[in-house]
Amino acid sequence: MTLTLKEKLFAYAQLTRFDKPVGIELLLWPTLWGVMFAAMSAAKSSGKIAALPSLKMLVIFALGAILMRAAGCAINDFADRRVDGHVSRTKGRPLADGRLTGREAVAAFIVLVILSASLLLFLPISVFYWSLAAVVLAFIYPFMKRFTHLPQVFLAAAFGWAIPMAFVAVTGTTNLWCWLLFLAYMCWTVAYDTQYAMADRDDDLKIGVKSTAILFGRQDVLIIALLQSLFLLIMGIVFWHYFAPTALGIIPVFGLALVAMMFAKQNKACLTRQPKACFQAFLANIWVGRFVFLLTLISCIAASLL
Repeated sequence: MTLTLKEKLFAYAQLTRFDKPVGIELLLWPTLWGVMFAAMSAAKSSGKIAALPSLKMLVIFALGAILMRAAGCAINDFADRRVDGHVSRTKGRPLADGRLTGREAVAAFIVLVILSASLLLFLPISVFYWSLAAVVLAFIYPFMKRFTHLPQVFLAAAFGWAIPMAFVAVTGTTNLWCWLLFLAYMCWTVAYDTQYAMADRDDDLKIGVKSTAILFGRQDVLIIALLQSLFLLIMGIVFWHYFAPTALGIIPVFGLALVAMMFAKQNKACLTRQPKACFQAFLANIWVGRFVFLLTLISCIAASLL
């Protein structure tokens, strides 16, 4: 297949999902939560009540999230190049329809990882060692759906690994609150990626691809609700730890009530188990990420000023 330069560039944009920024936001906002809470931990360690992260840290981790998400999409399409053509929602992807080759997808993955790794030059050397796990997780996740019904757990770990990396970059180490934040993010990610998998469940069963949506069966929405509840509980504890000693008290914790309402609306849609409704519920998680980011940012600013 001969493509013009414009068509080739668009195919690469589709491969890396730059034409669909939903996944970027789902990784970007939690990464920035991690940077902000790491700055709060650093402040506590130095005897301050609160602090904001540097603009440098925010920019570096934002760029890293965008590049690594794109790299993950490239290697995901490489792994799924022989099955995407059998799934109605993915049959138009550039490897499935022949516009790009597997070799080109791997090359794109390598280039994006190198670009992301270049950001490590501006961070402490210890972050480099933690980043190796991030690359491994990003690479192996797409292949897990062949071997386990829990590929969503590997995706959550790959996406969430930016949180301990942020703590190491800002504070030099991880702590209990870092891992609680990581666990909360894991719960949320498995929940929304199960919604995503519910939209593809019929096709996945036909082609033999595994997912939590298949594993959970008719208990899918119940388990999603439990994971979302765990996310809210852990995030409430994290917000309480960081902001209760400040002038804000527990006000930020109550802000999570809006997230609970968002989750309730998602689950009502998923109860229909209609692919389109489940996919729309998945997309709605963008607003969860945006809201928690704004809640965290405003709380950090207010705690630093009051």
